[in-house]
Amino acid sequence: MSYKRTEISQEDVKKQLDICREIKEGTHDSKRLALVDTFGCQQNEEDSEKIRGYLDAMGYAMTDDEFEADVIVINTCAVREHAEMRVFGNIGALSHTKKKKPGQIIAVCGCMVQQEHIAEKIKKSFPQVDLVFGPDELWRFPELLKTVMSTRRRIFARGKGDGCVVEGIPHMRSDKVKAWLSVMNGCNNFCSYCIVPYTRFRERSRRPDDILEEARSLVAEGYKEITLLGQNVNSYGRDLNCRVSFAQLIRMINDIDGDFVIRFMTSHPKDAHEELFAAMKDCEKCEKHLHLPLQAGSDRILKAMNRCYTAEKYLSLVDKVREYIPDIVLTTDIIVGFPGETDEDFEETMKVIEKVRYDAMFTFIYSKREGTPAAKMPDPFTREQKQVHFDRLLEVQNRISEEKHREYIGKTVRVLIDGRDREEGVLTGRTIGGRLVRTTGDESLIGSFTDVLIKDCNTWALRGDIARK
Repeated sequence: MSYKRTEISQEDVKKQLDICREIKEGTHDSKRLALVDTFGCQQNEEDSEKIRGYLDAMGYAMTDDEFEADVIVINTCAVREHAEMRVFGNIGALSHTKKKKPGQIIAVCGCMVQQEHIAEKIKKSFPQVDLVFGPDELWRFPELLKTVMSTRRRIFARGKGDGCVVEGIPHMRSDKVKAWLSVMNGCNNFCSYCIVPYTRFRERSRRPDDILEEARSLVAEGYKEITLLGQNVNSYGRDLNCRVSFAQLIRMINDIDGDFVIRFMTSHPKDAHEELFAAMKDCEKCEKHLHLPLQAGSDRILKAMNRCYTAEKYLSLVDKVREYIPDIVLTTDIIVGFPGETDEDFEETMKVIEKVRYDAMFTFIYSKREGTPAAKMPDPFTREQKQVHFDRLLEVQNRISEEKHREYIGKTVRVLIDGRDREEGVLTGRTIGGRLVRTTGDESLIGSFTDVLIKDCNTWALRGDIARK
């Protein structure tokens, strides 16, 4: 199948904003409320900010109470079965809210609904859902919502698979310190276990000028942390004629005046190069943290996953980034129990983990995704057998994480204080390497950089006191 890059015109976006104004002016109800519930990755979070931005332009205030909401939007994730089950559970429960509020409009969007079998299930089994739209239809959400309002018929709008680039959609960001900034969308990698290329389509990069304009705006608004998002940020710019790489983009954002930190995710090992490592080293605003998904340490499993690198190649990348940045914080993703993974394959993964000694890992038991090549592979091992490997993996990584965190004790680190902890009087923040820090202090510190003397730690976080000047 061939794919093309589709750019939505500013005239078309303006039409959507005009529809927002029509909806706002078309009612005398000053207490219209909306709820946006988000599942999945940071890209979904950024998409939900756009949905909230549109709803705000329509005159809706936000609520967390599904019984009060006039409009409910559930933004879904298709990466793992557990997320899908939670979504279906939540949609099912909304039948009660709609009975109490018959005029309520329920929309389901995101990656899940881009799959044909999911859309059909919603159509047949969840009559309370009024609107379904895929990621590529988000830009015309006001038009779709207006149609539902005026006709009271169900709308199912799912993209055709070309992928599009849209500028000018308003955002409503709930965080005042940290901001997501999407630099690209989609994926060309087709890892055999992953549904994302089928739901988010091919890679489309935003133009550098548009990204820089948004970054400058975020800095001017006082944001202290900007996270650049993409399914594979290392592929940034390959579909453009501007010849700007992701490493060059980091340098351009780093040159913006202001005191802020640049974070990014996610890097695919097959596309990670020295140019990126050099930019991370040279740019003082760029975090010294690299999330480099391994997924497995067995070359046989990596080939079956279509990851396009070997364990040896991966380890050489780790050595190279540590040449540039000796104290780099490294995190990764690991899938346990990929179809056909044997004890011997798992031991190869454990060898890589012991060699790299990650600061943290995000670990998952393989989740079968309909429509992916891996879903058709023989999988003779039980969930219980996979759980044994998973538990051992966690035990080893927890030990390593705590050992690495203990190395911080007695050191003073620069921390961006970004929020409050659930524990009374405790603030949270992140180091330049992305490590979670808990400290006590006045809430006026939120949104500022401060030095913290680390005094204690556990597997997941550091704890310390605000350093005296």
